[in-house]
Amino acid sequence: MDIGKEMFEKALNFLNYRYGEDKAGGVAVLRIETGEYLISIWPECFNSSADLCAEVGAICEAHKLNKKVTHSLCICRQNDNENYEILSPCGICQERLYYWGKDVKCAISTKDNSVIFKTLEELQPYYWLNKQ
Repeated sequence: MDIGKEMFEKALNFLNYRYGEDKAGGVAVLRIETGEYLISIWPECFNSSADLCAEVGAICEAHKLNKKVTHSLCICRQNDNENYEILSPCGICQERLYYWGKDVKCAISTKDNSVIFKTLEELQPYYWLNKQ
């Protein structure tokens, strides 16, 4: 099976499992070098300044396991009864993912929610550690 399709199916299945069909929530799936997947969610906080991105739990798990992340995909439903969206990683998560190098592939936001991966180098051609 195609990596993008497999990651998307895992994310959507977990989104529905964790939050319920058609309920708001966010899920991230990271693929690590072994071909295994790590899944995490947006933590639910009463104070939004304490929120973390959905990828953070899986990123921490990859560090704990000492495994290289190869792919990242994040989906969410902003509100109940809305369609899901694929979200590009925010700048902070891109920084977190850059730990594993410029070739980490990240799913990006598209109008039709198709799974398209771009490397971190494509997302940040002028990354601060890459001297021109």
